[in-house]
Amino acid sequence: MNWKTRFLLTVVCFLFAMAPIQAAFAQSTAVSVVPAQNAVNVGDTLTVNVTISSVQNLYGIDVTVNWNSSALQILKVTDWLGIESYAGGVLHETPSYPVEIAVNDTSQEAGAYQIVATSQGAADPFSGSGTIATLTFNVTGTGQSTINLVSELADHPAIGETNSEPIAHGDFGASVNAATIPEFPQVVDLGLLFVVSMVILLYSKRLFEKKKN
Repeated sequence: MNWKTRFLLTVVCFLFAMAPIQAAFAQSTAVSVVPAQNAVNVGDTLTVNVTISSVQNLYGIDVTVNWNSSALQILKVTDWLGIESYAGGVLHETPSYPVEIAVNDTSQEAGAYQIVATSQGAADPFSGSGTIATLTFNVTGTGQSTINLVSELADHPAIGETNSEPIAHGDFGASVNAATIPEFPQVVDLGLLFVVSMVILLYSKRLFEKKKN
């Protein structure tokens, strides 16, 4: 076997070895603030979703979202728990066993929102991707700020067990870059300055032409 054949076999073996690792990364569970990048102006309304992706056997969540209260003012929070009631949400429920929400608190002063919830009884565990909550803000300050996220996920207890196990995952926040729209009087001033400049320019041109003649 010559060196070229050996090299080719080595590359093929490496690619086969990397495939499961790449697949694991592609399918890893994540809780995220979406969109991750937000360019807005002061006075705008900003809406973000807290989502979960590629989870298996999910039965309970504990999610805390934090923001800069001097730059963002919370207007509304909507949870999407119980996909039988909210298509595109997370966690299963039944008529006899609705999703139990233990904590659903919002504090603008602290710049924080927390939701703690779990499925119950005969409800199936949740697998897949969905939206946990939607947060709507009013942008009140300029500059760069962040929306941070910390979460814990619990699985469905195994048969004969009563305790859930944590689900490994990644937490991903978002950034907000807020600018200021020029006020209307400033725009008018710029327009007037442009008009005056053009008048002066035309007048100067006429004077120059008269002197030339």
